[in-house]
Amino acid sequence: MEARRNGQDIIDFGMGNPDQPTPELIVDKLRESSLNPSTHRYSQSKGIPRLRKAIVDWYKRRFDVDLDPENEAVVTMGSKEGLAHLALATLDKGDAVLVPNPSYPVHPYGFVIAGAELGMYQLVRI
Repeated sequence: MEARRNGQDIIDFGMGNPDQPTPELIVDKLRESSLNPSTHRYSQSKGIPRLRKAIVDWYKRRFDVDLDPENEAVVTMGSKEGLAHLALATLDKGDAVLVPNPSYPVHPYGFVIAGAELGMYQLVRI
């Protein structure tokens, strides 16, 4: 906090607290959507089908890769969940994973849950 008070440009890697107001167009769309009863429930656990289809279409355009939206695309609630699922899908118990320090505090726990051995490395300014 002292560095920020002294005018230093600080990047906050905390909880992702926005530092600017949400654009009015987004707030208006949120209001509109909240009046629709079909939006008052959780989406499917692997994501809204139309969104998964849009994801695989983007991969096709960008990388010329064919993916199946039912089995090869998933939408997560955020990066923490995505990283945890990635760890579970790709790591075996005892695999080594390097984790930067500093890092978002909860990110290493997906690797721990997957049974990986954590190695920390210090980020340095170049």
